[in-house]
Amino acid sequence: MSDDRRSGDQQVTVRRAVEEDDAALLAIERSAWDATSGFPSYQDTLQDTFFSRSGPEAHLVAEHEGVVVGYLRLQDKYPFPEGSGVLTINGLAVAHEARRLGVASALLDAATAEGRLRGARKISLHVHSTNTAARRLYERHGYELEGTHPNEFLIEGDYIAALDMAKML
Repeated sequence: MSDDRRSGDQQVTVRRAVEEDDAALLAIERSAWDATSGFPSYQDTLQDTFFSRSGPEAHLVAEHEGVVVGYLRLQDKYPFPEGSGVLTINGLAVAHEARRLGVASALLDAATAEGRLRGARKISLHVHSTNTAARRLYERHGYELEGTHPNEFLIEGDYIAALDMAKML
């Protein structure tokens, strides 16, 4: 799989992750999340390897000018046959220096292509209600709000709603 997207004269390439991406992805994971997009306590759980939660096969990686600048974790949502055909995005992060270059859009387009390749009927995701930039991005890519979970998380003294969004393929 390879998806090329140009931003001006700069190119973003999306490919499947390989073990050698571990250090670059871990660096992105350690810097990309904040209280509006993730869980501050998550930083305390990070291991010395990015692939401790799931292996390279679950990740699409974006490169810009040959440098790894983002990832998207795409997995089966359910471990049982009745839920087959539904994938979920369990993480999408872009390095700070690569934001506004079309990296997240390239990753979402690649996830859609991968979902279709796998015969999926739907891709779902969760997003914090406070992450308005991500919500707008997902909406531009055809994701629709499916559910709201008010006061789901207490982050830095504020209750945050969790939103379920999905895209039918």
